[in-house]
Amino acid sequence: MTLALLTAAIVLETSRNGIDLKVEADRTVVDPGRSVFVTVELRTPRDVKASLPDLRERVRGFSLAEGFAEEPSRLADGTLVERTNWRLVPEPCADVYKIAPFAVTASPRLLSSAADEGSLSFVAGPVRFEGPPAREAVTGAMEADLTKDLPPLSWRLVGFVALALAAAAALVAGLVAAVRHLLRRVREHRMSPVERAWAELGRLLGRGLPGRGRYKDFYVELTMVVRRYIKRRHGVAAPHLTTEEFFGAVRRSPAFPAGTLGELMDFLAQADLVKFAGVTATPEAADEATERARAYIRKDDAIARGKGGAA
Repeated sequence: MTLALLTAAIVLETSRNGIDLKVEADRTVVDPGRSVFVTVELRTPRDVKASLPDLRERVRGFSLAEGFAEEPSRLADGTLVERTNWRLVPEPCADVYKIAPFAVTASPRLLSSAADEGSLSFVAGPVRFEGPPAREAVTGAMEADLTKDLPPLSWRLVGFVALALAAAAALVAGLVAAVRHLLRRVREHRMSPVERAWAELGRLLGRGLPGRGRYKDFYVELTMVVRRYIKRRHGVAAPHLTTEEFFGAVRRSPAFPAGTLGELMDFLAQADLVKFAGVTATPEAADEATERARAYIRKDDAIARGKGGAA
């Protein structure tokens, strides 16, 4: 099955030496509160060997969070189709949002000489995204000038006291919020890995992202809850790896229980379909994914504590 972004717009399309390159994005105007999902597609003839560009060092104004490579396919005429999906997280107040020019490395499969190697390579880009619209400036004069109708000294004093009280109340509220946040962090730091996972999952569900149609963001945060649990429980740096890199890391880790690997791989693969491949999610699918995450964490925690059988 060919995976593609459902509402993608083509932001770059070029063809060189029989090689077709296309870059699609799910939006062209940056929203600081939402990730931008990009798909890079490369089509190469049968007699050409090419590699998909790596965008990790080419983005400007974004943090490159995750990458997901699809399974290559070959058309009837021998053309090889390769796709890689990227999730870009906008940085607030960046001067520019773009993908800088990048190299597509290509050469004939049958090299007649060393000079042929890389002879079909070319540079593509840049890809630019429109920044968030500027807020409207406030114009016009004050509707009323109270100093003209009220005694200046007494009312000025009342206003000053009211302003001071409001500032003090805001300061106290900020300090209370900061203390609560600090106490919560300290309390969670003392929790076991599974207790912290339940706390993080509860906060995520409280945000109601599926109810607002933000399924991609929900699946990203849900997988991060599971990944952070694995890092704390088994020492695998899951939050900073792509899905493929993570699977390789857990297979090599002697501390990771093999009894839960299949369930974990299936959960992350299904989540990647929504995060990167544009598969439409539903409230029922989001609930099912949440239950699968809970079931995996429970089983893994039981195995790790010696109550679920041998790993």
